[in-house]
Amino acid sequence: MNLLFRMFYVLLGALFRPRIGTDAFASRLRLRTLPNDLDINLHMNNGRYLTICDLNRVDLFIRSGLAKVMLKRKWMPMIADHTMTYKKPLKLFERFDVELAVTHWDAKYFYMTHTFTAGGRVAAIGTSKGVIRSRDGVVDPGLVMETVGLVQRMPDKVA
Repeated sequence: MNLLFRMFYVLLGALFRPRIGTDAFASRLRLRTLPNDLDINLHMNNGRYLTICDLNRVDLFIRSGLAKVMLKRKWMPMIADHTMTYKKPLKLFERFDVELAVTHWDAKYFYMTHTFTAGGRVAAIGTSKGVIRSRDGVVDPGLVMETVGLVQRMPDKVA
């Protein structure tokens, strides 16, 4: 149930937060570890980190305008690969920040970094690569970025 509340929190929050501009293709959320996040060791379950990365992407999609484009064109985001390194456990009710940054893209994939921090320290860091799919297959990431008007701010685009 807490995932539904978090999803509503992210959806509503994204409507009132500033649009993602040309300075960075990134999203930051501030959350708290809840009882439903815990595993038997009483710290955040490793699977929950991945779910929170999904919420971070939802925020990015909405605030960049990409969600609107994906709905209109019937595009679907998909994660192809994700790795996570855990450095410090997040305990019950601990406040943490999670930042998603799209670092670059190539002809098929977007590459992202996910950083969880708490108390000024990195709790976990992960990388993922994802695609946007249409009925016809993978949509070129350059076209995706151009469609939402964000091409100019990614000068380190990998060809």
